[in-house]
Amino acid sequence: MSLEKNLNKILIIDFGSQFTQLIARRVRELGAYSQIISHKKIYNLNLIKKDTSGIILSGGPLNVYEINKVKFNKKILNLGIPILGICFGHQIISKQLGGKVKKSKSREFGLATVKKLGDSMLTKNFFNTKGLNNVWMSHSDEVSKLPKGFKTIASSDNSKLTAIENSKKKIFGIQFHPEVTHTKNGKKLLKNFIFSICKFKKNWSSKKQKHKLIKEVKMKVGKSKVICALSGGVDSSVVAKLLNEAIGKNLICIFVNTGLLRKNEEKQVINTFKKRFKINLIYVNAKNIFLKKLKKVSDPEKKRKIIGNLFIKIFEKYAKKIKKIKFLAQGTLYPDLIESKSVTGSQTSKIKSHHNVGGLPKKMKLKLVEPLKYLFKDEVRKLGFELKLNHEIVFRHPFPGPGLAIRMPGIITEEKIKILQEADSYFIQALKKYNLYNKIWQAYAALLPVKTVGVMGDNRTYEHICLLRAITSEDGMTADFFEFKKEFMQYISNKIINNIKGINRVVYDVTSKPPSTIELE
Repeated sequence: MSLEKNLNKILIIDFGSQFTQLIARRVRELGAYSQIISHKKIYNLNLIKKDTSGIILSGGPLNVYEINKVKFNKKILNLGIPILGICFGHQIISKQLGGKVKKSKSREFGLATVKKLGDSMLTKNFFNTKGLNNVWMSHSDEVSKLPKGFKTIASSDNSKLTAIENSKKKIFGIQFHPEVTHTKNGKKLLKNFIFSICKFKKNWSSKKQKHKLIKEVKMKVGKSKVICALSGGVDSSVVAKLLNEAIGKNLICIFVNTGLLRKNEEKQVINTFKKRFKINLIYVNAKNIFLKKLKKVSDPEKKRKIIGNLFIKIFEKYAKKIKKIKFLAQGTLYPDLIESKSVTGSQTSKIKSHHNVGGLPKKMKLKLVEPLKYLFKDEVRKLGFELKLNHEIVFRHPFPGPGLAIRMPGIITEEKIKILQEADSYFIQALKKYNLYNKIWQAYAALLPVKTVGVMGDNRTYEHICLLRAITSEDGMTADFFEFKKEFMQYISNKIINNIKGINRVVYDVTSKPPSTIELE
């Protein structure tokens, strides 16, 4: 997505936080155009002043003791533009303006309660009637001494200077993350900053992205032909439909059966895109190739890179059979990029590589088209409706590029794949039967790399553990586990164990993201 050059904006200075793009998204949801820039790439302060109504300093993996690794122009704090520092941004404001930051006695990761200490434009309607609010924290350092001219407006048990302000200079710092959905009334706080403090006038809508993206695709691709990496999930489906409207017959979709798909996945994809949408679709059964390459491979990063490399090789192979192919389209989303590397050049901590990102060869013969790479999942779904895709496709649960390979930690075997396909199918069917599927962001079954003892019909069994995971989320950046009723858990447990030979125990994953990730590997 290209940046709008002539729009007034809220500028987000990125210090490598996993949540930086989420800040930008929240700002845009409120109707304000936002732009991200790395703290390393601020060269001209006059350009910032020209069309910037407010500045937000992001969090980041570093701490202020490593200030030599952080390129930050202190003059930014004296531009007269309202500033909001979040987490690391809060700490760097204090450090640069004469305050002090130290290691916290107790770290704060997850939910914390903050208490109102004074009135502020920033926190209007943020606290409840008791002056309290639950927020999302993620830090091990804290501001220990206020800079001159600042006052404390909120505190927590482990961070006494949780929220501070210099109302005269319109500079604010908060230790928690208002952009994360776990922070209650986080949007209200951002709204206060953007419209009450920055005096911003709405200039952005998340709707009508379709025409902008189609225009960008046409400009990039021209009359060249494009291969689309189609999987049948919402991401690749939206990409395929978008490209079809942009370039029509110059789109060739390739669907690769890796042998790591969900049960009957290949039939569903062919029926939907080839028969229903009449899109030019090439079906490649590469099951044996993938399973041979993955034989005896247990390291999750190696799995991802093997799968990624094979994808590209297969696309290049079929590209040679089609004249004038220059581009490869992928359904890469922003969370994929964030978890793999920093797209802004900051020190974002790498979590894992994605097959669309980390597995790409350094010398790829095809140029990439990734029209969704700055969008989150919910934004992609909105775009899907703009493209007239049906509800079933748009709200289909996410499925990872490496497929079932990362849902069975350890060695992959054909037997384990079949067991997992059946378990996953039963789980999804049960969710639909109980009208729970659309209430859940993502659900799947996984096969753990251990076996346990069981008793069936007075006989001893020694079989696999099936792990079920179901989470709720708005963007995939944070997630909570879904709270099933006992009735459902009993139903699905019995269904899986009674119908699938090879599983004698079902467990449920009750960890949130963070600290865990949505997928196991």
